[in-house]
Amino acid sequence: MKIGVLRGRENSFPDAFIGKVNSMGRGVFAEHIHLGGTKLNEPVPYRVVLDRIGHEIPYYSVYLKMAALQGTYAINNTFWRNADDKFFGYAIAEKLGIAEPKTMVLPNFQYVEDVNDESLRNLWPIDFQMYADYVGFPCFMKPAFGGGWRDVNKIHNMDELMRHYQASGQKTMMLQEAVTWDIYIRIPTIGRKHVRAIEYDPRPGGMGGYNQDYDAIPSRIRDEAEELSLRFNKALGYDMNAIELAYKDGRYYGIDLTNYTPDLDYRALKDAHFPWAVEKMAEFAVEKALSGEGTPQPPTAAGLMVR
Repeated sequence: MKIGVLRGRENSFPDAFIGKVNSMGRGVFAEHIHLGGTKLNEPVPYRVVLDRIGHEIPYYSVYLKMAALQGTYAINNTFWRNADDKFFGYAIAEKLGIAEPKTMVLPNFQYVEDVNDESLRNLWPIDFQMYADYVGFPCFMKPAFGGGWRDVNKIHNMDELMRHYQASGQKTMMLQEAVTWDIYIRIPTIGRKHVRAIEYDPRPGGMGGYNQDYDAIPSRIRDEAEELSLRFNKALGYDMNAIELAYKDGRYYGIDLTNYTPDLDYRALKDAHFPWAVEKMAEFAVEKALSGEGTPQPPTAAGLMVR
């Protein structure tokens, strides 16, 4: 019985994951997948696939969808990745009781070649001043699809807003209220049951990411943050995610919630947290391999509704 790994440029986490699985003695063998084209309904030899790069390589997503038809369990579910976006994640988080900064999504600045004025007849001109007044300055402009804090810019005035919007090309961008925090928390979560809330500094020139002291966050705040992450990931069906919460005056604000391929590299997690991520992912992948469970159905709108 085999687990396959799709990886990109990272080395530490995929290699350590494979080593851990192969050392567990559970009758499950892990390896890197090698593909060079795929025949229609070609047999897929993997019970589980850990996908660390399909969000950037469309061919891998096509392969994983076919694999799902054969009962392969994909981490994460590629069908769900094709449906989610960060704005939707914020909407769901608010339904689940996580506070959200004021956020709005903008029509694209540019479109693919065939889109013309007739294609856009449903769109009214954007009232940038109204939306700037709504979120306030300073605010953040960020993509609705993406990760790793790429193309995220702090906006201080209308000139900066227009400059970054006009530089966004075909990306769908959001404006979001800037929230100050007492504690910023990043929460790697695996299998919707293994969770680790860690103090994190996302600011340039900050402490460089994850605090190596797991106990740096007061235990009550850490426990509540972990429970919020579990609730969010169970609702959306993420087996691998790392949400970011800003804690201020007793409230948790969801800042970044849908990270289909969270950073689990040793250079980020280091000695305090990397072994935990490797061990829990290996345990979860082997559990799914032995269970015979296939890729679950994506969450439905009805199932996500909170009354």
